[in-house]
Amino acid sequence: MKKQRMKAVALTTVLSASALMGSAVMADETLEQVLQVSQTKTTLAKDSQVRIDRLAQETDDLLVQFKQVNKSIEDMRLYNSQLEKQIAAQLTVIEDLNDSIENVTVIQRRIQPLVIRMLDALENFVELDKPFKLEERLDRIAMLRDNQDRADISVAEKFRQVLEAYRIESEYGRFIEAYRDTLNIDGQDREVNILRIGRVSLMYQTTDTEQSGAYDPVQGEWVALDDSYRGQILKGLRIARNQAAKDIMFVPVQTPEAAQ
Repeated sequence: MKKQRMKAVALTTVLSASALMGSAVMADETLEQVLQVSQTKTTLAKDSQVRIDRLAQETDDLLVQFKQVNKSIEDMRLYNSQLEKQIAAQLTVIEDLNDSIENVTVIQRRIQPLVIRMLDALENFVELDKPFKLEERLDRIAMLRDNQDRADISVAEKFRQVLEAYRIESEYGRFIEAYRDTLNIDGQDREVNILRIGRVSLMYQTTDTEQSGAYDPVQGEWVALDDSYRGQILKGLRIARNQAAKDIMFVPVQTPEAAQ
């Protein structure tokens, strides 16, 4: 009996050990499956987090772009508002310019005849004046007359040019001047030094200083001067050329005529 019990215990022990080993194997397989499932979930969680992070970044980028677009729209609104004000001001300026153009047209119609009359008066004055730099002065007037027919020169510029010619003529009466010229003296063309004292006196002296003369506006021609003026004209020429200090000079002057 005792042996049978021991055999039964041994058999029971063997069966229990087999059962435990089978349970261990099953437990290992179950644990492996659990670990695989956990790994799969972890991988899926990582992928989900990556997608979430990417979506979050895209959302942030879209938000930044949205704010930038809103800022640009606001800037454009302000810019358009400013442009509207400028356009309104420009329209006002255009209206004023249209009015001015109409006035300018009227003024131009009046200025053009005035310019022609001024040129006529200037030419008549030059022809009656002492004949210094006569060719240069008449050429200037001729050039101004030619400019009156030019379409590429505005009326304002034509008027300015005539005023400039008047200014030049006015300056002639304020200064002393010396220059070279050629005059017909005693039937011969002679090179002479011209001395102009404003419009008070116009004299000449040959380059050899042997002959001197002055323009007589009454006779309308050059007349000879005696030798007493020789030194005075030489002094005047040196003063005009800044070769001598300014000093008193005795020069021939036309006697004023009594008023009629």
